[in-house]
Amino acid sequence: MRDPRTSLNETDRHLLRLIQRDAGLTAEALGQALGLSASQAGRRRARLEAEGYVRATVARLDPAHLGLRVQAFVQVAMATHEPREARAFLRLLEARAEVTSVWTLTGEADYLLRVWCEDLPALNALIHGTLLSHPAVSRVRSQIVMDQPKRDAPLPV
Repeated sequence: MRDPRTSLNETDRHLLRLIQRDAGLTAEALGQALGLSASQAGRRRARLEAEGYVRATVARLDPAHLGLRVQAFVQVAMATHEPREARAFLRLLEARAEVTSVWTLTGEADYLLRVWCEDLPALNALIHGTLLSHPAVSRVRSQIVMDQPKRDAPLPV
C-alpha cells in the first residue's frame, strides 16, 4: 500500500500547513507564500483536494459568542454491545447537536464524547435525560473542561 505522506513534496506539505491555519487563503495568497503563480497554487490545491488530503473547508466558530460556555468530555460505557442497540445509540448521538465528536475506545469506556452546552443544567439534562436513559448505556462519566491551553491544532504535515 502506498504511503500518502511520501507522495507529498515539500511544496504540497507547505500548502497543507497554510490552509489548515486559514482555509480561506486565495490562490494568489497561496502562490505568494509558496513562490508559485496563483494558477499553479490553485491547481495544486485542487489536486490535493481531489486526492482526498482535504476533507472539508470549514470555519471554526467561537463557542463563547454562541453562548456555549461549558465544554465537557463524556465517557460512556455500554450495558450491551448488541448491534441493533449500538446503532440506535449512535443515531441518538448523531441527532444531538451538542455532541460534536464521538470516538470509540479501548478500556473501561466504550465511547468518548466531546460536548458543548450553554450551561451546567444543559449538560446535566444531556447526561441524565438523554444518555443515561438510553437502554444500552450502563455508565456515564463526565469531565468538564476548565481551560484549553492548546487549541485544536493543525495536523503535523
